[in-house]
Amino acid sequence: MTRTPVRTARAPVPAQGRERRAARTRSGQWAAWAFLAPVVVYLLIFYAYPLYRNVELSLRTYTVRSFVQGDAPFAGFANYAKVFADATFGPALWHTIVFTVVSLAFQFTIGLALAVFFSRNFRLSTTLRALFLVPWLLPLIVSASTWSWMFNSDSGVVNAALSWVGVGPVNWLTSPDWSLWSVIIANIWIGIPFNLVVLYSGLQAIPSAVYEAAALDGAGAWQRFWRVTFPLLRPVSAITVLLGLVYTLKVFDIIWIMTKGGPSGSSSTFATWSYRLGFGNLVPSFGPGAAVGNLLILMALAFGLVYIRVQRRQAAA
Repeated sequence: MTRTPVRTARAPVPAQGRERRAARTRSGQWAAWAFLAPVVVYLLIFYAYPLYRNVELSLRTYTVRSFVQGDAPFAGFANYAKVFADATFGPALWHTIVFTVVSLAFQFTIGLALAVFFSRNFRLSTTLRALFLVPWLLPLIVSASTWSWMFNSDSGVVNAALSWVGVGPVNWLTSPDWSLWSVIIANIWIGIPFNLVVLYSGLQAIPSAVYEAAALDGAGAWQRFWRVTFPLLRPVSAITVLLGLVYTLKVFDIIWIMTKGGPSGSSSTFATWSYRLGFGNLVPSFGPGAAVGNLLILMALAFGLVYIRVQRRQAAA
């Protein structure tokens, strides 16, 4: 004879218990919003409002008087048309591209080489890594001023070193042929520590067993780097390049301290041009200056969208 299991009816939850549960849920939601509120307020004040204000500046014809009183007439895209028609637009765009691409290429390459070098954990490795962080820790005004002194045509140590090998003095900061390369060299030196730190952290996350398996398969040092290290480091490399790109696009202080975008605009980029339009003249052009700044934002946004698209393709593969 089989016994049928006796089903016991679940006792209904008292109304008081349901109210307590609902109260705890509401309390947790309010706590979550309380923790989130400072971040939202920060983003609205320091990101959303300045962005809105910059867009609004670029769409109106502002003077010093209208900037104070707030009665600037609406100009539409006239400021953007003025920027595109300006003779400075082409050279500034080219200088921005060259400055960004060359800086990123050398910063990433040298940073990756140093990260691989320090990943061996030899004696004094920690001390040397700390010394390489010095350019990153120094204020940019100090670094730029130091490089400006080093590249001085008359008393700079760079020309002094060149004279020892029989090379004549080079007008690094005052020659249109060399001014852009001078600020690029300084920016590369400043950006290497960031690439070193991030890529070194990525290398530490790669399991040593992977290298041991590759060595057992007969892979040499270069094959292990190209077929193991570089592919496994790709996600970290992508975010490193993206952050470096956004930072390099908006570099202003290094260029302004060393050359002020000169001579004759030979080292002028969108960042320095935007500042010169808005604040570098007796009669400021707030609208065109804001328009140039918005073009920089669009360039950074475009590269960010490309990065997201590439990441999604790699995740789906």
